[in-house]
Amino acid sequence: MTIRTGIGYDVHQLRDGLPLWLGGVQVPHTKGLLGHSDADVLIHAICDALLGAAALGDIGKHFPDSDPAYKGIDSKILLANVCMLLKDNGYSIGNIDSILCMQKPKVAPFIPAMRETLAATMGIAIDKVSVKATTTEHLGFEGREEGISAIANVLITKNDD
Repeated sequence: MTIRTGIGYDVHQLRDGLPLWLGGVQVPHTKGLLGHSDADVLIHAICDALLGAAALGDIGKHFPDSDPAYKGIDSKILLANVCMLLKDNGYSIGNIDSILCMQKPKVAPFIPAMRETLAATMGIAIDKVSVKATTTEHLGFEGREEGISAIANVLITKNDD
């Protein structure tokens, strides 16, 4: 059996009047994330981690922001496509551990829904998906509420024939 790990990182700017999508869940807030798609920073980090673990490039290679087909797209669609790529290449997801880095809003009440949504989108058990959140104690762009970053670490496996 082949075991691989991957790390993903993504950042998006916060802007007034946009919806805030995190882990496929809309979180009430006065600001949302700016991006070509729905700018779901958590899903983007997970996609990059999965693609990297399988040595299949990154999210920009598969879903370029220069392609109008991805303008405003629901990031859950991107994640489902990444999971199909993994499956087509013989990989299965072992687990995902992720962190949202942001000062506001507090997202702890939304984490169970994020885990459920992510697991359902990837077709895996919810106990394989971890989502955590942390502040940066008012330091950096996250602490100044200029943006949100996310980090994801994944484990994938492939049966050697």
